[in-house]
Amino acid sequence: MTTSFEVTLILSGMLVAGYAVAALFFLSFRRDTGDRLFGFFALAFALLALQRLALAWALVTQRNTTIYYVLRLTAFVLILVAIVDKNRNAKSGGA
Repeated sequence: MTTSFEVTLILSGMLVAGYAVAALFFLSFRRDTGDRLFGFFALAFALLALQRLALAWALVTQRNTTIYYVLRLTAFVLILVAIVDKNRNAKSGGA
């Protein structure tokens, strides 16, 4: 019988893998198109994978997890910056 702690770690591992795959896909799109939006998204998803990995490690070692949410906030702010940057370039005639 698995405990809720073990399930949490399994789900965290699945999220890390999913975020890492998304980051690699966006990195591939960046390489193919040269669009900065995909680079920002790749970095944001890499940060989300790192955050989830650090959070799982903090849960195992029973440390305070509050600071790890700064990484998640940084990733979401990076996504917002990417969207604003893309819209600014689109209005000025850029790609």
